[in-house]
Amino acid sequence: MSSATLSKRTNEATPPVILEVAKAISAHLDLSDVLGALITTLKPVARFDAIGIGVLDGDHVKLQSLHIEGMPRRAGESVQSILARRASDLNIEPSKTRKPVSQHHISAIITSRQPYVCRDVESQRRFACDEDLLRYGIKSYIGLPLMKHGKLIGIVEFLSKEKRNYTDDEVQLLQDVSELVSIAVANALAYEEINALKEQLQIENRLLQDEIVQRSIYEEIIGSSTSLQRVLAAIDKVAQTDSTVLVTGETGTGKELVAHAIHRRSPRSGRALVKVNCAALPSELIASELFGHEKGAFTGALQQRIGRFEAANGGTIFLDEIGELPPELQIAFLRVLQEKEFERVGGNRTIQTDVRVIAATNRDLEREVADGRFRMDLYYRLNVFPIHVPALRDRSDDIPILVDYFAARLSSRMGKRIRQIEKRTLDAMQQYSWPGNIRELQNVIERGVILTEGEVFRLDPDTLSRGSEKTAPRRPESGSSGDEQKAEIEAVLRETRGRISGPEGAAARLGVPASTLESRIRALKINKHQFR
Repeated sequence: MSSATLSKRTNEATPPVILEVAKAISAHLDLSDVLGALITTLKPVARFDAIGIGVLDGDHVKLQSLHIEGMPRRAGESVQSILARRASDLNIEPSKTRKPVSQHHISAIITSRQPYVCRDVESQRRFACDEDLLRYGIKSYIGLPLMKHGKLIGIVEFLSKEKRNYTDDEVQLLQDVSELVSIAVANALAYEEINALKEQLQIENRLLQDEIVQRSIYEEIIGSSTSLQRVLAAIDKVAQTDSTVLVTGETGTGKELVAHAIHRRSPRSGRALVKVNCAALPSELIASELFGHEKGAFTGALQQRIGRFEAANGGTIFLDEIGELPPELQIAFLRVLQEKEFERVGGNRTIQTDVRVIAATNRDLEREVADGRFRMDLYYRLNVFPIHVPALRDRSDDIPILVDYFAARLSSRMGKRIRQIEKRTLDAMQQYSWPGNIRELQNVIERGVILTEGEVFRLDPDTLSRGSEKTAPRRPESGSSGDEQKAEIEAVLRETRGRISGPEGAAARLGVPASTLESRIRALKINKHQFR
């Protein structure tokens, strides 16, 4: 068919085609659906093999959506996945979805605000992105500006596998179409932004509720011992800065309370304190939890999701059990600390973050570094301002104050009135070693308040009979061999009859979080059920 004949058909078909395009666009919210409908609607007057939408992102242009004719679509599939599948079919390396403006033909549109027509990519090769198009078999294309309120927001590209002598009438038709596409793109971007803001608000609301629950019992750090006063003085000094803090101490000593206290006294207190327990997350999900993921990044990723670092932007992130972070993620986390930037899983757009980091561990990280299980450079980045929280047995002078505090708070919640603590009970509590530290103390007092009938708080003599000698909790040495660790854990499981959690559980006796012990049990292939 001659160019003149095609031009005539284009002129005759323009009004009905524009109407059909408008209908197709209005019928879909998802951009990929819009592009699929668009390529079908244009077939009678202009055939193309693919349509892409590029959106300006600073000094880069990002491929936002793509439809390739004849290529089956998958629900929720990302642009990266589509390009990767097509590249696999062609046995080539997939191209990046984000390119500098200077390497893309959108730079010509920025200058002229006019369509950019490439009738023969091979001979015209003006931009670096043309090389990528040739690798994918594209021989010609038309790029048209996408405008919003007179401002360029991106580009719509009509791509063909054949060299084409595009006429002025065809270009004009596509320019009319691009004005409608601009509206769809602007709506889609606004919809994505609203969803992202909505998700961030939901996350911050959930985190705030979690913080309120945490503070319902532990509103302040209680005690007057010299060792605790040193901790409080350190909190006051570091709170007003943005320095990274590493909180160390046995499980149950109140490391999270220290993180809350630092955040509440900091200039960031108006934003969220986001908590991540590195030991509680499966290793395959930690990256997605910390950094978020793009739609289609992996099976089940049906929509974009922001991670904890994005949720904490402007606030504080508390990384509990940082010693459990897998080696492959230690590198990514080091980059966040150094550069204050990261990419979502499955994405290649660099996201800047303004977040204060507080990390906590009950491990000896220096020992972990020496044994090659923790990166030395990450350790020094975290250990800017260390705070060590003493074990409860090392500040037994605080026990009477803590007992009074928890007994009063818990009895009030339960509608009881406790006026006095039995001396025998208090003496026993000061002699007990408290392997589970503050957490165990609170649990014991709560149980005692429940059982108390009158106004005097007392515990059954057998409650603290076991472990009453002041000895430190046993813990499997991180540097010991696997056989030695296995033997020690099995010995403690035998004593606790397979019980992991709770004040009398194996985790408390070993001085590690229950989640950490469970992880070691799986790694050492221990059958905990045989001890029950």
